[in-house]
Amino acid sequence: MTLRKRKRTRSLRGSRTHGYGRIGQHRKGGQRGGKGKAGGQKHDWTHTVAKDPKRYDKHGFHRPEQIRKQLRTINIGEIATHLDRFTEAAPDPKGPPTQIDLTPHGYDKVLGGGTVHIPLTVTAPIFTHRAAEKIKTAGGKVKGEVLPGPEKQTTPKPKTTKPKPKAKPKPKPKTKTKQS
Repeated sequence: MTLRKRKRTRSLRGSRTHGYGRIGQHRKGGQRGGKGKAGGQKHDWTHTVAKDPKRYDKHGFHRPEQIRKQLRTINIGEIATHLDRFTEAAPDPKGPPTQIDLTPHGYDKVLGGGTVHIPLTVTAPIFTHRAAEKIKTAGGKVKGEVLPGPEKQTTPKPKTTKPKPKAKPKPKPKTKTKQS
């Protein structure tokens, strides 16, 4: 049968300080070196190095909000589905390309998400290479800067040749010595 050890607080009932001396010792944060993250660069430095090494690191550079320019973007598929927002006339799939100018609508960049089946002549400041491809394959034209696409790397695969086994050195012939 196992016996449970009696709790210390049980035996110290009525002793007021429970063995920690006078006036609030073992209360608040003084006993443990401060509350929270106190002492991270002083007496608790070993804990910081071991458990939280990135606590005082600086990460990168934050450009000021005034300098950052947020481009307003739109996908090709969205243009194709909401043509009535950008043109007054109904598009003719077999006729000349429908003219769409996105600059008065506040768009800065055209992205390649979605599909286009109608020939369109789209005017915008910037196009991604995929958006320009999709417009041209549908029979349309692009007016604006087209960003270059990712270049395919055509590096030849290295030839894997098995290393030739090294020739074993021939054993030296044993010479017999004559004893006199």
